[in-house]
Amino acid sequence: MEPTNIFREITPLSNHDCFLIIDRTKNKFSYPVHVHPEIELNFIENAKGAKRIMGDSIEEIDDLELCLIGSEKLEHGWVDFESESEISPIHEITIQFHSDLFIGSLLTKKQFHSLAVMFENAKKGLVFSQPAIGLVKEKLKTLANNKNDFFSVLDLLYILYELSIDNDARILCNSTFVDEIEVSESKRVQKLINYIEANYKNVLRLGEIATKFGFSEVSFSRFIKKRTGKNFVEYVNDLRLGMASSKLVNSNSSIAEICYECGFNNLSNFNRIFKNRKGCSPKEFRDNYTKIRKFI
Repeated sequence: MEPTNIFREITPLSNHDCFLIIDRTKNKFSYPVHVHPEIELNFIENAKGAKRIMGDSIEEIDDLELCLIGSEKLEHGWVDFESESEISPIHEITIQFHSDLFIGSLLTKKQFHSLAVMFENAKKGLVFSQPAIGLVKEKLKTLANNKNDFFSVLDLLYILYELSIDNDARILCNSTFVDEIEVSESKRVQKLINYIEANYKNVLRLGEIATKFGFSEVSFSRFIKKRTGKNFVEYVNDLRLGMASSKLVNSNSSIAEICYECGFNNLSNFNRIFKNRKGCSPKEFRDNYTKIRKFI
């Protein structure tokens, strides 16, 4: 099984925030495998049997799940689970913060050595042990409700410290795989990817892009298929769907506005493609991600 819906998530965390916490309940995982520059601590309960994708690691999770993702290039996501219980839906708490929040001279001090090691290991994805999750679970659940934002930051630091001394935490992703992520893209390939991602809102024609980057149409089609497992139209549509998914979750724009902002030519076509690829309508997807957010 290979992740097929990898996209760059655009998070709403600003440079003036220490961290963002999102606390939500839902019935299924429908957010695609993604990457983002922020460090992420992700807690999940009531989703035993769901699959966690972390780079080249794919595992079923337990009733309680807590992971730390510390690389902007590490693909991750949770898939293949739908709750059949209205009493115990999936509960997910996501905390995102900039990589420099706790990184710097602070982590060179001996008192913070375990955190420095943890953040380094998190570049390959870390999953914490059940006892460690038990120690911090209630702190995570009450973190967003602290009336003093200063103490919320201290609480997050406390949670991270407790996790950093979890001797049974496991690195998930193979080091070789992570290294390959760093070096695999040639300049030509990266320029092509950057161009498509920068112009996904516009009309993208295979022939024009092939010519621009020195391919014939046939060789360009083969290149896209070999690299992504999809044809050109599927690749562009999946990129647009990834951007649309992010906007559905992270903005108040109407579904029609998101449709056209993401390069789809009409609303009915957008709804049809979205439902075919994700198994639900854009409205159902947004409703499933009803969130309680707090910036600290």
